[in-house]
Amino acid sequence: MKVGFIGVGNMGGPMCRNIIRNTNHEVVVFDLDPAAIKRCTDLGASSGTSVADVAKRCDVVITSLPIPRIVEDVALGPNGITENAKPGTVYIDLSTNAPSTARRLAEGARAKGLDMLEAPVSGGVARATDGTIVIMVGGDAVTFESQLPLLKSFSGEVIHVGDVGFGSVAKLINNMLAFCNSAAAAEALMIGKRAGIDMKKLDAVIRNASGDSTGYRNMATKALAGNFAATFALDLAHKDLRLAMELADEVGVPGLIAPQVLNLMRMARGMGLGSMDSTSIMRVYETTLGTEVRG
Repeated sequence: MKVGFIGVGNMGGPMCRNIIRNTNHEVVVFDLDPAAIKRCTDLGASSGTSVADVAKRCDVVITSLPIPRIVEDVALGPNGITENAKPGTVYIDLSTNAPSTARRLAEGARAKGLDMLEAPVSGGVARATDGTIVIMVGGDAVTFESQLPLLKSFSGEVIHVGDVGFGSVAKLINNMLAFCNSAAAAEALMIGKRAGIDMKKLDAVIRNASGDSTGYRNMATKALAGNFAATFALDLAHKDLRLAMELADEVGVPGLIAPQVLNLMRMARGMGLGSMDSTSIMRVYETTLGTEVRG
């Protein structure tokens, strides 16, 4: 089978390379960054010349792209996947979208005789690299079963959550929880710092007690070291949380916590931290209070 992979950057690249390592499929890649392409072709992939070229050549086309606008252009544009792939091609999008965007993609694919799975992922670059990323899949059950071996080649957990749209629902809710936990961790660590406790000892307590979470661990690791280099950029986190809040508004759920976290992200982006890690929201507290949380 020929598998096309469009978008082989920080997240897509490791997942694509796991497909190359773990399957016998012929993999064709395309990205705007030649260095990202080379990291895949060095392992045996071939390079496509464009989105259209990859779509024409492959039986399955996968995308991993940063924002919905780009996903829609790549999938539905005149030089995109649906206009150039042959009928019967399966399109799998790993990006984070609004449910409405995912449904539009599926409708566009269906109109051209393509099957689509939305398959957003969670776990970050580290788990994309070691092949334990979680994939939440929305789409037709038969199509899901046919592509399950491919998805398992780069994931430790693949969950079919229902029709197209529900993958996005699951991803946005998961990320909302993670960001809220991270923001609570920033506030908690600052309280600890200003109270004068040994931060390494506080960290040891929390990591082994009920306050622990992935959001806490990410925040503590970055903040205590003072290293906010991006593993998941604040701009992307802001986009995901904004989409989650739009979903909450659509279904009539009042927001009491997540909107405040979104405002914290807006403040951090206003400080010019959008390209830094999502945990750089800590810098809002540090700058306001003139205190750095370090361990």
